[in-house]
Amino acid sequence: MPPKSPLVLVLGAGSVGRRHIQNLAADGCRLCAFDPREDRLAEAAAGTPLVFASTEFSDFEECPLEFDGVVIASPPSFHVKQLKWAVSRGIPVLLEKPLSKTASEAEDASRAVRAMRGRVLLGYTYRWWGPLRDFRELLRSAVVGRPIHVQCVMSAHLADWHPWEAYTDFFMASSELGGGALLDESHFIDLLLWIFGMPSEVQASVRRLSALRIETDDNVDAILDFPGGLRATLHLDLYGRPHEKWIRATCEGGSIHWSFDPNEVSVCTAAGHEWSRQAYGGVRNDMFLACSREFMAMMRGECSEPTCTIDDGLAVLRVVEAIRRSESGGRREVIQ
Repeated sequence: MPPKSPLVLVLGAGSVGRRHIQNLAADGCRLCAFDPREDRLAEAAAGTPLVFASTEFSDFEECPLEFDGVVIASPPSFHVKQLKWAVSRGIPVLLEKPLSKTASEAEDASRAVRAMRGRVLLGYTYRWWGPLRDFRELLRSAVVGRPIHVQCVMSAHLADWHPWEAYTDFFMASSELGGGALLDESHFIDLLLWIFGMPSEVQASVRRLSALRIETDDNVDAILDFPGGLRATLHLDLYGRPHEKWIRATCEGGSIHWSFDPNEVSVCTAAGHEWSRQAYGGVRNDMFLACSREFMAMMRGECSEPTCTIDDGLAVLRVVEAIRRSESGGRREVIQ
């Protein structure tokens, strides 16, 4: 008799939750889902048959089914409680970013995972994006010398993210649920840490500048200083059109540039605009597929070194907290 396919519980059936449901189902998993909104569960079930679906938290907390894995794709305010529930039962977890709303909650989660020897893969999915892996390798191999300055930009109007729903109904509009540019787009803080290591100091501004009807920040500007003299500037916003995602590293012998659209990595070592460009194929879902396949390897006990760990998520939130302190105090902050 062939082995039974893994049974995975997905907590949160919004956009990213449905994506994980579809990807895991395509790779042979059986899926259960929780979401407080019946319409989201119906949309998920319409695309993928579900073994179990409910709007009640108690239904999964007391569910007699034995899950092989749990995907936490709920708003950040629920992450720590749901993570503790899963690891206390010895279930591997794929946890969407950010780890939590605050660094103190993240430290609590990290302690719980270590105490229970939990297996957790954190979903900062750009770590699985091929062009960014190549960008990182070019910088680490110093093909154009030591990086001196880095610019990182993410600009995308919130109303364009989920055109099928009002952006005011999206958790990104809610402070209580953990929305906002700083937390949700901490993808780009994670990328800076993944590529360059932990910064030592930051000076930042976190504001709501646009007319978007949200409670959260929609603009982040930060200067991050790293040991060894590297400086990075970070800009995140939720009001920009056209949408932009790019990182440029100016090095001793030239510059290396990554952009999401066009999907390419470029190198320039001349005074003019003589860029050597490497174009890439693929679609955005490729990074999510690669992440979910690593999670499946974790469920099988075959993943000893996760691409993104809970401690990586804790490091991101330490930078987030330093950015918040810098905004509230109007001064440079040491990152602890």
